[in-house]
Amino acid sequence: MEPITYTRDLPLFFSIFIFVYLLGYLFIFNKWTPESRPLASSCLISLLHGVSAVFLAGNALISDPNRGFSSANTQSQNSVLDFSSAYFLADLLHLAVFPSPAGGDSLFAAHHAAVLFVFLTCRYMVSHGACALLALLVVAEATSACQNTWTLAAARGSDAPFAVGLRRFVTLPFYASYSVCRCVLAPLLIVKMTWFYVSGGADDVIPRWVWVSWTVVIVVAVTVSILWIWNLWVLFFQERYSKFTKKVK
Repeated sequence: MEPITYTRDLPLFFSIFIFVYLLGYLFIFNKWTPESRPLASSCLISLLHGVSAVFLAGNALISDPNRGFSSANTQSQNSVLDFSSAYFLADLLHLAVFPSPAGGDSLFAAHHAAVLFVFLTCRYMVSHGACALLALLVVAEATSACQNTWTLAAARGSDAPFAVGLRRFVTLPFYASYSVCRCVLAPLLIVKMTWFYVSGGADDVIPRWVWVSWTVVIVVAVTVSILWIWNLWVLFFQERYSKFTKKVK
């Protein structure tokens, strides 16, 4: 196993996310309601993370000629793991300081903590397997722009016509792209990754309890995502059916 290098990337990236969060809270969204400002600021750093992570992770994967599910992490892959870890730490801080009035913070906090465990053990403990995690990261964050636009438009409220129109415009593309990524691509990648690990392909560099815990976290996270988008589709078609029946009457 290669020696694990410790850099200043994690605290640097964390500082950047905190700065962007405060920029959104104090200036960009300062005229929004007190309830929506924290959520909007959280969406801002989520947007920064998601869009950046797709390109950074994609580049880190493409530039590694030895990439594989058990390959040693490259420095660029470690930097992406630090970048994503910094985001989840910053958003955990947001959840602790600004609890959501609508609830559901416990689920988000559990998700963030579990993902942090996966990323940090890969980065600082085993120093192998980043390719598998970054491939999943690309799939997970590919819809970040649509999702955060959709969430921001909803947070702005129904009293803003532009926000209402924007949310209506991005809803279908967001639901469709999210369904493809989380319900098709992610499960296929998980099956391929899990089969590789179960077959013993990483036993010499990644302890079994580590890749098993990674797999459990990933499967649970994707399952929750599938249930979430399924519920959104149900509500979407219920709304369309309701409008249709009203027109018929």
